[in-house]
Amino acid sequence: MNLSRPGDMGGEGEPGTNPEQLFAVGYAACFASAIGGVGRRQHIEPGEVTIDSSVSLHAVQGGSFALAVELAVTLPQIDDPETAKQLVAAAHEVCPYSNATRGNIEVTLTANGEPVEAVATV
Repeated sequence: MNLSRPGDMGGEGEPGTNPEQLFAVGYAACFASAIGGVGRRQHIEPGEVTIDSSVSLHAVQGGSFALAVELAVTLPQIDDPETAKQLVAAAHEVCPYSNATRGNIEVTLTANGEPVEAVATV
């Protein structure tokens, strides 16, 4: 795998990927699995899950950097907005990536375009 630094971070825009993109893909894959697991436990069939994930890198005090994640989850087979939001919130409670990053980075969640509160009862 070719790694490259984005142009806005001093890279030359070479072909390849960067660590933030890899993290976004890994988080999305893990989160989709968590939705499936929560759905099975709650007897909800989520159907085809699509997650548009993005990870951004922000400079913070002291010259270091922090990540922020956005996961836009689309569940076309779930018509009820509250059910979709509850399923995504519950997945956020069990997803290993969510648990590894909880309290360390900002994670923004949406379900079918609606904002999701990150606290759920599983």
